[in-house]
Amino acid sequence: MTTNGSDARVRPARPGDPERIGPYRITGRLGSGGMGTVHAGLDPSGLRVAVKVIHAAQAEDPEWRARFRREVQLSARVQGPCLIPLLAADPEAAAPWLATAYAPGLTLDRHLAEHGPLTGGTLYAFATGTARALAAVHAAGVVHRDVKPQNVILTASGPRVLDFGIAHATDGTSVTRTGMMTGTPGWISPEHYRTGSPGPAGDVFAWGALVGYAATGRPPFGTGNADVVAYRVLSGEPDLDGVPGELRAVLDRALAKDPGGRMSAEAAAEESARLLAAQATQVLPTPAAGAPTAVAVTDRLVAAEWRVPPVADPAWPAPPAPPRSVRKGVLLAALGAAVAGAAFAGSLYVQGTFGTKGEDGKRDGGTVGGSTPSLSTAGPVEGGQADSDPASDGDPRDARVPRDPLAGVADPAYTRAGDESRPSPDEWRAGASAAPGSGEEAAERAIRERLRAVLATKGLDAVEPVVSFNRRAQTVMVTGGPVSQLPDEQRNLFARAAGATACATLAQRLADAPDAWPYGRFAVYWKDAEAAPEAETLGYGEATGGCSDEVAGQWHGDEAGLAAAEIPSTPPKEVQVADAAVKDLIAAWNARADDFGDEPISTTDGISLGFDPVENAAYVWTDDPYARFPGRAQRSNLAGVVEQGVCGRLLDAYTSDRNWTYIRWTLAVGGGEGGREFVRSGTCAR
Repeated sequence: MTTNGSDARVRPARPGDPERIGPYRITGRLGSGGMGTVHAGLDPSGLRVAVKVIHAAQAEDPEWRARFRREVQLSARVQGPCLIPLLAADPEAAAPWLATAYAPGLTLDRHLAEHGPLTGGTLYAFATGTARALAAVHAAGVVHRDVKPQNVILTASGPRVLDFGIAHATDGTSVTRTGMMTGTPGWISPEHYRTGSPGPAGDVFAWGALVGYAATGRPPFGTGNADVVAYRVLSGEPDLDGVPGELRAVLDRALAKDPGGRMSAEAAAEESARLLAAQATQVLPTPAAGAPTAVAVTDRLVAAEWRVPPVADPAWPAPPAPPRSVRKGVLLAALGAAVAGAAFAGSLYVQGTFGTKGEDGKRDGGTVGGSTPSLSTAGPVEGGQADSDPASDGDPRDARVPRDPLAGVADPAYTRAGDESRPSPDEWRAGASAAPGSGEEAAERAIRERLRAVLATKGLDAVEPVVSFNRRAQTVMVTGGPVSQLPDEQRNLFARAAGATACATLAQRLADAPDAWPYGRFAVYWKDAEAAPEAETLGYGEATGGCSDEVAGQWHGDEAGLAAAEIPSTPPKEVQVADAAVKDLIAAWNARADDFGDEPISTTDGISLGFDPVENAAYVWTDDPYARFPGRAQRSNLAGVVEQGVCGRLLDAYTSDRNWTYIRWTLAVGGGEGGREFVRSGTCAR
């Protein structure tokens, strides 16, 4: 029962289907199988989930219920890259169920049928991601036992391995009936055919066949009668013609007949990552920067090289808007030469909000889905000094956004300042492209170029913003899409960046020509399809109140910035600086651990660093898996070494590269039910 991707569209619920399962509101069906039905569900925040419910007949069978209970136990043990996480389960319910994250995308076999074999960086990213997933499975003491094309989904952000319905623990406890042959012909190892006993080496054999299939579009052991395929697996050589040479050498080791001669899943992941890095030479570290750790770089390499065509992913019915703002926050943009190596003269910093902050720094007025949160902004923008010479000029990072562009203007062309009405759908549809040679044309070009540069840092080159103008509404419209399966965090990134770029551009225009420039409002939209007659409103704001959102002159990180930072960066320098900064802060902690009375830490403590190009900020976070930072004292100590280690690297980059804009930092610690605590934020002193 593997239905999870968008190749299985949401079908209407049937009579008797539940309206709710656990905390999830059921909106339809994704599919069904021998064990039960997979329902499409939404959690209270709108997260899409796949909820698997055991058929009533099986639920009454003690052996089947034990199998399901074991599936839940094993799935809960398995966490790692390129896996579909288990979110919740109730194996003791009258109708036992489990819920996993929904992964929109085609299964590998469907993708190959529609688009052909994987090539180039995408093939190596596929090999790396799936091998890392199996390495995580094996590290948890589990054997998958059903690695096959139908159990790998190609999502927009990478491959995902799923379905532990017949998984097996390496301690010998089985999920299936004694004597049952599990797996799928062509994806079963020779020793499994001979003895029926699973093992990690069998998963590696299936992985080798899977990658060969992805590279050629042909099952390495052919098709046909199950006995014929079994004979080829036991006695024949795999068909790997067309697999690139170095990758083929890796697959030859994975497909060895003798399990003792095969590489481990971890070794397969390391070899595949090495080949992936060779494909992506532009993101390899320079000798001066030091070699990034495998964990720090591999995820970014997979994301950077992964390219699959978008798939149709119709929106599911949305639940009522939750009471708190989720992943909405500060809108700070590096709108210029600093982003992705693109230089724009006169580029600007700008920030704003989805929901405003009060004097206590707490945000109000923001929502997710449903009503449109405000993009109104207020406050000054802190600019940077020149990178290496404070007296130098021409550094775009020194530019300022006008704080009050219409101050002292008696009769401005923009007349709707303070108008709280929002642009209507009709006003969006009536928006016109800029006329050649007009001031609108220059503004359109500035917004599009700056926005595209910001999005490029996160690999969102496929999002092509459209800028239009409604003179009557005195509003600039920025519309994104159509990428229907884009994850929420990436669409939120677009919304924040689009609002920031529009605000900065309009504020400057209003200041330069207040008696002639009629546009002071901006609105951000999203279209899921090119021909869609309507667009979802993501945000709205005015540039007349400034484009900054600091509290008492201080910048603070938040959930929106962290969500953006968790999206892997594509620029090589960001990868290098992130890896070096994490090493520095770990070294700084360990150097002072005795003074703190704390334990040393390492990369296994889950410390990560990513960049939010909208806020110009480096975010450091850890879910603290080993409770290294349980209390206020430990977290304060960690914040101190983060500032020391991260700021050193950020300032080195800032002073040596005029295209580098990241100068702020935030630390977030914790996880689980309490969520992450934003311990401290700051701006590195120059």
